[in-house]
Amino acid sequence: MSANLPAVDSTYVDLSGITATSENPYDALLEACENDAVSTLQCDCQFMHVPMRNYRSTSISLVAPYTIFSSSLVVQNVFTVLQGFCSDSPRVLESLVVYCFPHEVDALQAQVQLRYDTHRKIRNEQQRAKLLAPDFSGFVIDPILFQEVTPRQFPGFTDPRHCLVFWARPPKAIRDLIHNIQQRLLAEVPNLWLMPPDCLHMTTLEVTHSLTAPDIDALVQTLKPKAKEITDYPLHHRARLVKPMISYDSAALALSFVPAAGDGLPSYDDTYTYHHLRRDLYGVCKKGGVTVASRYTVPSSHLTIARFVTQEGFLKIDPESLVTDPSKVKRWIEAIDASNRWLEEYYWPKDGQAVPEGGEWIVGQEKGLDFRRGTLWYGGGETVRLGMGF
Repeated sequence: MSANLPAVDSTYVDLSGITATSENPYDALLEACENDAVSTLQCDCQFMHVPMRNYRSTSISLVAPYTIFSSSLVVQNVFTVLQGFCSDSPRVLESLVVYCFPHEVDALQAQVQLRYDTHRKIRNEQQRAKLLAPDFSGFVIDPILFQEVTPRQFPGFTDPRHCLVFWARPPKAIRDLIHNIQQRLLAEVPNLWLMPPDCLHMTTLEVTHSLTAPDIDALVQTLKPKAKEITDYPLHHRARLVKPMISYDSAALALSFVPAAGDGLPSYDDTYTYHHLRRDLYGVCKKGGVTVASRYTVPSSHLTIARFVTQEGFLKIDPESLVTDPSKVKRWIEAIDASNRWLEEYYWPKDGQAVPEGGEWIVGQEKGLDFRRGTLWYGGGETVRLGMGF
């Protein structure tokens, strides 16, 4: 039974162009990325001649530097179709397989990264337009968090929303980066609520939310046989995240990442992405007998770092006024933009160079996944099992 709470915000939709149609909602994005990867597969091959049979009757063409275009193929079928073109030159086919396959994998990774990046950039642009619009009336104050941080006004208040999640805990380098960002934000708006360092988390899978404690008790007992498998999963399924960027809206700010796709030095295998990890955890939970009831499955990998608990700092100077000052909101957006430029310059990977410390996060570093229950919306709750880190 759900706690008696305000309706969950349903506006956080996938902005990357994916509609979930599969039984596992995370499969839809991977399927779309596979198709797109085939469509834009770059093959760094240098052939004098590639036989082109039935060119006008097929949707495939090879153009320098041998890019494969197709709107209907899936990755597994690329080389079967190519064989029709290359049947009288087996060596050409063999070379295509050898040279194309690594780039096929890279292309899939790049498409996954693109979807995540598209989602966060479009969302930021939408929020920018909303905040800078003439009719913007003020930031959204979280009523439950407000009651928690003002105990004198609301003595004895407790958050009624019990949740069940699997969190990824950021390693020290990421926590240090977030602290730096929080201080930059605090210099602009001193009354921000900041997520404490030991509460920082990225929700890799939300099993359910906004239920009562007895509801969660039952789900925990059902999932306990799978707890070790899930919380230790990153030990053998390592997913790397890169390109930190501040994402924001009228209620909160987060530090978002995108799944790596060969970024930086070519020493790390990014074949298994963060989206694969989310998909697999969903599948293990389902096999464990639990219906996953996440609020959203959008392509996002983010940690909430700050929330608004007051309009102070954004109001017009008149002490009696509760009217938002557009110039102060504009300065706020400009400060976020400046921080994002700083992040890109100093923490994003550059070709052929090691990623700067704090600029990448391999999920499972220092701690495995945190199987967490309780009133954990703001980083609280209690751990059912903490997985082994590396």
